[in-house]
Amino acid sequence: MPRTRFTAAAASLAAAALLLSGCAGGTAADAGSAGSSDAEFEAITIQHALGETTITEKPERVATIAWANHEVPLALGVVPVGMSKATWGDDDGDGVLPWVEERLEELDAETPVLFDETDGIDFEAVADTQPDVILAAYSGLTPEEYETLSKIAPVVAYPDIAWATSYEDMIRLNSAVLGLADEGEQLIEDLHAEVDTALAAQPALADAKVLFSYLDPADFSTVGFYTSHDTRPGFLESLGLPTPAVVTEESEGTDAFYLTISSEEADRFSDVDVFVTYGTADGAIIEQLQADPLLSQIPAIAEGRIAILEESSPLAASANPSPLSIGWGIDEYFAVLAGALN
Repeated sequence: MPRTRFTAAAASLAAAALLLSGCAGGTAADAGSAGSSDAEFEAITIQHALGETTITEKPERVATIAWANHEVPLALGVVPVGMSKATWGDDDGDGVLPWVEERLEELDAETPVLFDETDGIDFEAVADTQPDVILAAYSGLTPEEYETLSKIAPVVAYPDIAWATSYEDMIRLNSAVLGLADEGEQLIEDLHAEVDTALAAQPALADAKVLFSYLDPADFSTVGFYTSHDTRPGFLESLGLPTPAVVTEESEGTDAFYLTISSEEADRFSDVDVFVTYGTADGAIIEQLQADPLLSQIPAIAEGRIAILEESSPLAASANPSPLSIGWGIDEYFAVLAGALN
């Protein structure tokens, strides 16, 4: 494990320990459902950005909202009664991402109730599943949404900053609530091994400064990019990849996960080795960027060092790492990033 990854993981574990008071006693003898263990469940209290949540009994009915929280129980063999519907990255329009479909098939389980969050949380749909707990460790819950959900069941919100929870901390918090903390730590260890193997296969990435951006072909007057708080660049930083100066500078003093700056400041992107952006499969955006009088001055753009993730494809969705997407697409994801350096 790279030294930076080890340090980041250790710090993350220490932070998570401060959030968990008490412990989830025992582990599941049969992880097929949240209530399948005969082991005693010890009450656990979780302190998070929106308050404090105490779980006194092992949850039998687990609901999840927002991105990927459902992947934690599924990875540990627990099928939620309801989960967020996938509206981005869904390849077949069934509201379930391919790696989640594969896991449900492995568990011989039917698709849980899907909560359509296109226009916000469907509180009625969540309530109809009669959950014992609602997992939202990775989310952007507002205080008002948290209060409403808490009237339905205890809610596990994000630990610090909205949409900034690492997949490791998402696993730690959600698994502890299920009484599967040990299994959660093993899952993290297994995922680290998968990621390290995939990264080792792309040595060109080791020292590359990667900027995860959003470049709108209809408006090149600004450059949008994700800060270190977002899990996409945060994931790469945790692996020891260096961070472009503009990301470091702009991430300080803000909790925002996404920012834009004027293209007139194009020189601030001069140290970027690879631009990662969403686009069409034909890569048309590369020629458009190189034709722009301002953005074409950026060395990475001028030289075509641009990694394209096809808009709303499963691979693009997997760039936001999660417990099940890593095993599904990490090799291809790193290959796309490294390919832009060739």
